[in-house]
Amino acid sequence: MLKGIAASSGVVVAKAYKLVQPVLNISRRSVDVEPELLKFEEALVKTRNDIQTIKEKAVGRLSDDDLAIFDAHLMVTQDPEFTGQMIEMIKAEGINAEFACQEVSGMFIHMFESMEDAYFRERAADIKDVSYRLSCHIMGYELANLSLIQEEVVIVAHDLTPSDTAQLNKAFTKGFATAIGGRTSHSAIMARSLEIPAVVGIAGLLDHVNHGDVIVLDALDGIVLINPSEDELKHYKAKADRYADLKNSLKVLKDADSVTLDGHHVELVGNIGNPVDADKVLENGGEGVGLYRTEFLYMDAQALPSEEDQFVAYKSVLEKMGSRPTVVRTLDIGGDKELSYLPFPHEMNPFLGYRAIRLCLDRTDIFKTQVRALLRSSVFGKLCIMFPMIATLDEFRTAKKFVKDTEAELLAEGHAVSKDYQLGMMVEIPAAAILADQFAKEADFLSIGTNDLIQYSMAADRMNEKVSYLYQPYNPSLLRLIKLTIDGGHKEGKWVGMCGEMAGEEMAAPLLLGLGLDEFSMSASSILQSRKMIRSLKYSEMKEMADKALNMSNEAEVVALVKKTLKLD
Repeated sequence: MLKGIAASSGVVVAKAYKLVQPVLNISRRSVDVEPELLKFEEALVKTRNDIQTIKEKAVGRLSDDDLAIFDAHLMVTQDPEFTGQMIEMIKAEGINAEFACQEVSGMFIHMFESMEDAYFRERAADIKDVSYRLSCHIMGYELANLSLIQEEVVIVAHDLTPSDTAQLNKAFTKGFATAIGGRTSHSAIMARSLEIPAVVGIAGLLDHVNHGDVIVLDALDGIVLINPSEDELKHYKAKADRYADLKNSLKVLKDADSVTLDGHHVELVGNIGNPVDADKVLENGGEGVGLYRTEFLYMDAQALPSEEDQFVAYKSVLEKMGSRPTVVRTLDIGGDKELSYLPFPHEMNPFLGYRAIRLCLDRTDIFKTQVRALLRSSVFGKLCIMFPMIATLDEFRTAKKFVKDTEAELLAEGHAVSKDYQLGMMVEIPAAAILADQFAKEADFLSIGTNDLIQYSMAADRMNEKVSYLYQPYNPSLLRLIKLTIDGGHKEGKWVGMCGEMAGEEMAAPLLLGLGLDEFSMSASSILQSRKMIRSLKYSEMKEMADKALNMSNEAEVVALVKKTLKLD
């Protein structure tokens, strides 16, 4: 039995298709420059054609959001910062194209992989996918075509690129398992879109599986079983049937209220990165958008997006959501998220430095463009503007005044602005959590960002393996900060949400419910399961459990309490 990360739910049994792609042994060679440049340009054209063909074949099988991945890949091949550096390296150093490709792409991959945010770390996969395909074409290798599979299989691979995943035919590909990857990788995201079970991050996978082995893929518990016994087959087939029944039962909850057994109502909303993601939120019964990460507009562009480009994106989401709230986070760049076209100062500790609202209040030209676009879009739905990384009341007041001044300018120009939009803030710095009652006097809402709040509270970088044990979302100290925030907001009659990863976790939801959280923002695919859980709980009992948790001494005790209360063992 092998253990990995359950990335796309389901339980299937099928033969293993062991995917073996060309192994590229690249070394530096001196070359004749002009023929090498010609070879590079021909390989680049082939790469672009491949990507376009894969995208066209995937139309109708993948969502628009997933198809947009290939637009991003095409942009990579057209990015002068990417391919241009390769060409310059070939010219300046007289070296082989595949080596130049390896060196330049390696630099970009390292930049993304070093980012703290999981989403951006996984974007390194885009660069790897494009650069690997480009290198194969330069060196004359053929790539495997998964669309040609004509029997039911579980694909086993070191990794699956977005290009690989887009070729999968659901009729024959029953699931896949990979040695690396996480829940936020493109292959995992696309697997969920296709509803293909997937288990990723299985160390040593390829050493244990042979082509043609019978594979049990349990993508509920992250288990891969090789050549199972009859009893094991019977067990997992029964588990697959139970899961199918569960999926059907969840569908009926799409339009149901998110209300506990004793009548306590909460809101379950979705996190999105672009307008297309909003469709998934609605499809899964989301009651709004709790976090619109606008930095993706900037990360996916070659220059600062214009007011009009931003307006179109915000308007699209607000129109889709209608009367449902849409919480839009203003530009959250800096720290681990950089822009190639916007230089940042070198800092000893960028996570504690020039980022998010601090950048926006300094670069008011950038901030004003976004605020104008947001305010113009406000008439098309229920807009909530949220400032990230607020540390002091003065910061919030300055940002709020900036928005109000911009509103006055727009009205003077003849633009319409909603009278009902809200201005709130993220609580992700301990100082803000402690002073939440004071912030709530001036903010319309508070939203807790647990990813940063945890690491700032514990003084531990969760990406540092040496201190990762300190990333403890259930530590009583963090729960107390969350409670302070919720109570502070409620004292002033303001709603309090959470848009960090914690909001969608099965273990965390009962605790957060008991602590009094009003809004839970999570990935769209988690909404219906969370609704099922909320509807099975009593608020009074969860409140009692949460009160006990606040007075415990460590995370292990809290986890044990939740498991005991919910009978999860």
